[in-house]
Amino acid sequence: MPSGINRIAHHVRCLSPLVALVLFLVTSALTQAAIEPVKSPNDRNSYRYLELDNGLQVLLVSSPDSDKAAASMNVAVGSGDDPENREGLAHFLEHMLFLGTETYPDPGEYQQFIKSHGGSHNAFTSFQDTNYFFDIQAGHLDEALDRFAQQFSAPSFTPELVDRERQAVHSEFTSKQKEDGRRIYSVKKAISNPEHAFSQFAVGNLSTLENTDERPLRPDLIEFWKNHYSSNLMSLSVYGPQSLDELEAMVRGRFDAIENRQLEPKVHDAPQLKPDQLPARVTVDALKDLRSLSLAFPIPSQLENYRSKPASYVANLLGHEGPGSLFDTLKQAGLVESLSAGSGMDTGTETSLLLSMSLTPEGLENTDQIIRLVFAYIDTIREQGISKARFEEEKNLAELDFRFRERSQPVSEVMRLSSQLRHYPPADVLRAPWLMEAYEPEKYRDILERLTPDNVLITVVEPEPGIETPSLTQWYQAAWKLEPVDPSVIAAAPDQALASQLRLPEPNPFVPENLDMVSGADMDKPVELANQSGLSVWYARDTQFGTPKANVYISIRTPLAQASARGKVLTELLVDAVNTNLNAWAYPAQLAGLDYSVYSHLRGVTIRVGGYSDKLHILMTRILTQVADPRLTQQRFDIARQNVIEHLQNKAKERPVQQTSEKVQTLLIEGAWSTEARLQAAQEVTLDELRNFASELFSHTDPVMLAHGNLSQAAALNLAQQVRAVVLNGAEITEVPRSIVRQLPKGESVVPLSVDHPDTGYTLYMQGDNTGFRERAAFRLLGQIISSPFYEEIRTTRQLGYIVYATPFEMLETPALGFVVQSPKASEEEIDQAVREFSDTFEERLATISDSDLAREKQAVISQLMEQDRTLGEISERFWREIDREASNFDSREQLVRAVKTISRDQLIETYRKAVLDRERALRVVTGATKMNANTLVQHILDQGPVPGA
Repeated sequence: MPSGINRIAHHVRCLSPLVALVLFLVTSALTQAAIEPVKSPNDRNSYRYLELDNGLQVLLVSSPDSDKAAASMNVAVGSGDDPENREGLAHFLEHMLFLGTETYPDPGEYQQFIKSHGGSHNAFTSFQDTNYFFDIQAGHLDEALDRFAQQFSAPSFTPELVDRERQAVHSEFTSKQKEDGRRIYSVKKAISNPEHAFSQFAVGNLSTLENTDERPLRPDLIEFWKNHYSSNLMSLSVYGPQSLDELEAMVRGRFDAIENRQLEPKVHDAPQLKPDQLPARVTVDALKDLRSLSLAFPIPSQLENYRSKPASYVANLLGHEGPGSLFDTLKQAGLVESLSAGSGMDTGTETSLLLSMSLTPEGLENTDQIIRLVFAYIDTIREQGISKARFEEEKNLAELDFRFRERSQPVSEVMRLSSQLRHYPPADVLRAPWLMEAYEPEKYRDILERLTPDNVLITVVEPEPGIETPSLTQWYQAAWKLEPVDPSVIAAAPDQALASQLRLPEPNPFVPENLDMVSGADMDKPVELANQSGLSVWYARDTQFGTPKANVYISIRTPLAQASARGKVLTELLVDAVNTNLNAWAYPAQLAGLDYSVYSHLRGVTIRVGGYSDKLHILMTRILTQVADPRLTQQRFDIARQNVIEHLQNKAKERPVQQTSEKVQTLLIEGAWSTEARLQAAQEVTLDELRNFASELFSHTDPVMLAHGNLSQAAALNLAQQVRAVVLNGAEITEVPRSIVRQLPKGESVVPLSVDHPDTGYTLYMQGDNTGFRERAAFRLLGQIISSPFYEEIRTTRQLGYIVYATPFEMLETPALGFVVQSPKASEEEIDQAVREFSDTFEERLATISDSDLAREKQAVISQLMEQDRTLGEISERFWREIDREASNFDSREQLVRAVKTISRDQLIETYRKAVLDRERALRVVTGATKMNANTLVQHILDQGPVPGA
């Protein structure tokens, strides 16, 4: 029997044209209503789903008050579609689509247009998808979409750019050759089924993207595009303040020009692991001090189960961190540091349930014992974990999250929606991640029956595992070994002392009950309440987002934390103890929509609690109690100290530009102690010293607090009283000054770093004269104007490297400009020569910039500075930063905007000449330099005073 709508459509053909038109409009309205996405009650946006004549799926999002617009195109083609003899071709195509179209042939035009109108753009290639996206000032969406659509309907594939861009792909490959994430991923590919496309190299390099007369790359590229890119495999999401009709008009006539080649997405129906390969254990050699254990259990695809999420139900129990959980038991035993559970890549045929842990050194020595405990906990879940009440709690929390969902950034939203359109029906595309409609115990059992010792791939990552005759991955030279596992060994009885501690989660006591909004008007900015006992309390009521949430920050500033590198390390160890002691108890609060963090910073320790305001005070009180009197044990101290040591040692293995840029910061920011000084301190401190430090840390404090959101003033004062009573009782109030940025000596200072990486790292930091708003505005504007041309010249034209950018490098309100390059082929001298040549030629471009172009670039800077707050947390963070810099008028953004508006062309050129051409106060940190000793120079920089004010 046809549906009612289909019956109406059938009868339309038998009626007069006028009646038929009326019925057609009714039918269209019914169709539209039938597929209108279900949205959160808190969502003020409007949505429209439509399918163009060429089969392209489109979701339009009208957000009338948005200052930003965005779009994302998801193509159901990825690295899994690469030809065997052209690995990396899908990724290479992603690069090439940006480099010119029939209407816009200039390869840098798209980037320049987006950047000059306050936006950003990028893309990524995954196994089954490629996603392209941008955001921009809302008023320029129409023009941006015109350029964006052309990339998919009429790309140029300019011949002379093909070889140039394959160099960029190769640079991307080499820049990450020593990153453990890429190396571990290459092992996963090496052990996978060669009949499955996942086994192929996904990035591409000069070898796989060979471009010779005998084997030209461009014909293969065009063939791949024609054979894989088709409008019926694409899904587009467009977001802007325009009406839905206006957005639809922007899409039609542009995106329906994309050819529908009637293609089908590739089906990956081979098993990802070879038949009879499991159970197995793979050991991977890490370059950094990393220790991890993961268990992967192949299970059927879960895409069709998105409404009930049985895999999530099981993973939520496995990954729970509350008292008696698998994680809590293992952490209390000193064996693991973190644990997560979830689904792996879902091909539509199969996926996996993953359990991943980071290990302590002792945990690495006892992986079999940990694995046995994992299977004991899985048995407990099988026997006791399937519960209607437990499902209802998860369902209620998911519904609560969806009901009070806050808006994300437009570009994040369109990326999510364009990707989800591929997998979910239009009606569910907004709510799919939160859907848990049905209690399905049989599906939970089906998954649990696959979590067995004979169906598991165990992966252990460790530094220098001592593998005899290791295998090496082809492109990353990662050492690994795969061995069969005896199921009876890992299924043996676990340590009974540990197993006896395991228990399933209790009902969550933090589920919010009072979701009412406090009365009273929203406040534009915080006001300082009565300062009692030295605690400065700032308060702002804010209910504009319609969510019963609040954020509370408490900064306990103390001179001991910033006095030395040793004080910095001891503060970090103390914070670790606090977080460790809180974790199991507070984990249910996080599941119930409360989140918290306790972290060290330049002036001391900050506590932040956010989320539903109903039970926020309960969590805050417990945190304050721990901060005031943390439980310190030898076991935790040893583990935490080792973590700090390894973290600092691993910094020497980061990519070169990370090390050069961080060196700039540690040299110039007072209190940002060097890695070497902190490492020495970490190697020397003792538990007794930490105990003494904990008792003294808050004896002299300079505390400040912010309460913002769905809280009454009385509630804020009650929280402040808790802070005074629990943490500040007996403390002497003192002033802890804000850290400063050291002023560089006159001229250019060059500091070399020794880095074990084939690429050269280069960071050129050019400092402003003062911290005034005019100087800051000039550097912001200069960074905006120079960013795209620098990228175009150094990366695209000269092909010096994949990681290339010019950016404002502002630290603690000290203006600066930064040029950053990581090159696989150029020395630091060659990079610097290229930068100088670019700088010389760019002066003329700056001198001839038109008034309209300068006004456009100013507006781009202003739009970024004044970007709309979309969540309560974004406003809270902005207020908190203003409190930190003692800007009690809370108008720093506005002052900076006013300064940007006043910058003249002559002022901009003067700033450019002093900072960039003359390098009046510049710091160049480089790798690969030889015969340079900078110890005296470094000390000279450390002896400098602060950058002056305006």
